[in-house]
Amino acid sequence: MATAVFLALTLHRPLLLEGEAGVGKTEVAKVLARWTGGELLRLQCYEGIDVSQAVYEWDYSRQLLHLRAAELRGGGADVAAEAEDELFSERFLVRRPLLRAIEGGPAGQPPPVLLVDEVDRADDEFEAYLLEILSDYAVTVPELGTFHAEVPPVVVLTSNRTRDVHDALKRRCLYHWVEHPDFEREVAIVRLRAPEVEEGLARQVAAAVEAMRDLGLYKPPGVAETIDWAMALAALGRTRLDQAAVERTLGTVLKYREDADRVRAGGLEELVSRATRA
Repeated sequence: MATAVFLALTLHRPLLLEGEAGVGKTEVAKVLARWTGGELLRLQCYEGIDVSQAVYEWDYSRQLLHLRAAELRGGGADVAAEAEDELFSERFLVRRPLLRAIEGGPAGQPPPVLLVDEVDRADDEFEAYLLEILSDYAVTVPELGTFHAEVPPVVVLTSNRTRDVHDALKRRCLYHWVEHPDFEREVAIVRLRAPEVEEGLARQVAAAVEAMRDLGLYKPPGVAETIDWAMALAALGRTRLDQAAVERTLGTVLKYREDADRVRAGGLEELVSRATRA
């Protein structure tokens, strides 16, 4: 991971992170923004997303108010024509994350970090448009011209692999598959994000989650669920896992009834026993 991030920053290439939901892909962009000092610009992809939500749109309400104000001021045809000419100026341009990333921040500031989250949820057409922008780091607004990035933004794309991202976009990016963290790293993450959780409990929770991931669940718990579970147990005053605590808090780590039933069928006593041996 560290090598992939270093190369993406050095070569000014987008970084495509793929992996199961909850392994920490989005967190990479957040950490990069904090580390570089660049503004984090997040574009959450979904089916049907288009240019107006991702790149720019015109503020029609303000445009209408502008025209109405010009009419009330009077002044004849020349004033009306001038008001119409101003309608498609930057004054009425609503910048969305992609355009803001291309424009960059104030001079002397670090480039923004653009997070294109869950790109696999977007339509093929939007993915093709995204590829065009990331190829040249430029956006064309027909009424105004083309915006070029003086310094390319740091770009992180994430995918849960609900479908395959097209090869053309992959070729444009550096690629890294993100696995669940190993046991010791997950314990360290829990201790860092939830310092109120005692180390013994953090180790038992991480071990129990690791065991759950081996059960072939529909939605294996991610790191965020591990942290939530540890915090929930700590909030209940628990310092160790036991069968009753697991049963009462299972909903903080598993979000599907079928998954919870499968864990129960495997035996909570055995799960706790395995976790407490960690």
